[in-house]
Amino acid sequence: MKSIPVQKIFNTIKPIDFKLHVARRYKDGVNPLDIYVRDRKEWREWNTWGQKNQNIFRKKYIFSLIDFYPESDMWLFGGAYEVIETYMDREDKDFYRYNIKDLKEYADYVGRLKIEMPRPKHRGRSFYLEKHWDKMTVSEILKEPYSGETFPGYESINHPFNILKPIFRIEKSDWKGALENVKGVYVITDVSNGKNYVGSAYSVHGIWACWHDYMKTGHGGNVELKKIIKQKGKEYAQENFKLALLEHRPMRADDKLIQDREKYWKKVFLSHGDTGYNKN
Repeated sequence: MKSIPVQKIFNTIKPIDFKLHVARRYKDGVNPLDIYVRDRKEWREWNTWGQKNQNIFRKKYIFSLIDFYPESDMWLFGGAYEVIETYMDREDKDFYRYNIKDLKEYADYVGRLKIEMPRPKHRGRSFYLEKHWDKMTVSEILKEPYSGETFPGYESINHPFNILKPIFRIEKSDWKGALENVKGVYVITDVSNGKNYVGSAYSVHGIWACWHDYMKTGHGGNVELKKIIKQKGKEYAQENFKLALLEHRPMRADDKLIQDREKYWKKVFLSHGDTGYNKN
């Protein structure tokens, strides 16, 4: 199928009047897509500052893209803004601040339009839009603004941590409703080396509470995983761990059954010793 240039949708935009804001993971490990899902107001603030020596948004308008990191070279449209005022930050003189105004004519596409564009080679966040405009194509227009992946069903959970993290951070209702009402056995795979950790969840809050801890800490309190995170940081879990649900049972199921099934799957995955991350 022939690709659709993004200018077919934004046909009134003059790229030369715009700076392109490419919002990617910042040095503190924060992903702007997670920010957008968690708090739209906080995301908007990402478009209102720049370092003094760069004066990032010196054009009249800003065209903002959010790194849609679950897919390669994919971006979520984060809004178009008019720069009303530029001033030095009152508390930190190394930064400029920008008062911005939303361009309402493009508001319906914010969080819905997915744009395919090669990742800029330069690590910065501000570019001339005219240099990238012809490289952008429409990938998809979502029915609703992106709010994290929809719950796919128990049998289809096989997701990297970086996709699951925003789901648990905002406590997405379809995922939470499904996972807090079941017990089960799961496997975490380290895709960098193929090693597995098999675990089980049977607390009063089911699988949800257990996995929520993984998203928060990266290790969930497990001895071998804690060693890895301590050595390599939580970013390692976000970039290398994948979580899959092996079995689920209703909350009335006996905990002993879940524990026995966990032992079974540990044998299947050879997750003890040098071949895996289970200690017992």
